[in-house]
Amino acid sequence: MSTFEAVEIGETTTTRGRTITEADVMNFAGVSGDFNHIHTDAEAMAESGFGERIAHGALVFSAMTGLLWLNRSEEEKGDVVAFYGVDRLRFTAPTFFGDTIHVEHEVVDKEPRDHPEASGVIRYEVRVKNQRDEVVLACETLSLMK
Repeated sequence: MSTFEAVEIGETTTTRGRTITEADVMNFAGVSGDFNHIHTDAEAMAESGFGERIAHGALVFSAMTGLLWLNRSEEEKGDVVAFYGVDRLRFTAPTFFGDTIHVEHEVVDKEPRDHPEASGVIRYEVRVKNQRDEVVLACETLSLMK
């Protein structure tokens, strides 16, 4: 049975944690070209309302996708045709250097598709939380599945 057929609306999962480090942020700045001072200038950010540097929202999103991928079984990984999209993305709180994030996600919809490679699209409600159980990112993701 394919993952699309097997997954039930309402199923929830939680990933393991991942600590966001200064090296992660600096490497992401280098790859993305986003050297905004809120991510890279410790002195300036010490005087800000945040009190310190924060991670790029796009980095947190990228780490989220990695945690979700690691959380999938080998069968599920084989059934993923494509990351199909993201809706309602919001960065709801800052992620600081040293924060450990994890992902909680729930299947909220399944839509069959007439597609040569896939059975349908699974929609997930996703919450990225830090070690204080604060939501730092919320969105819906869609996976095109066999």
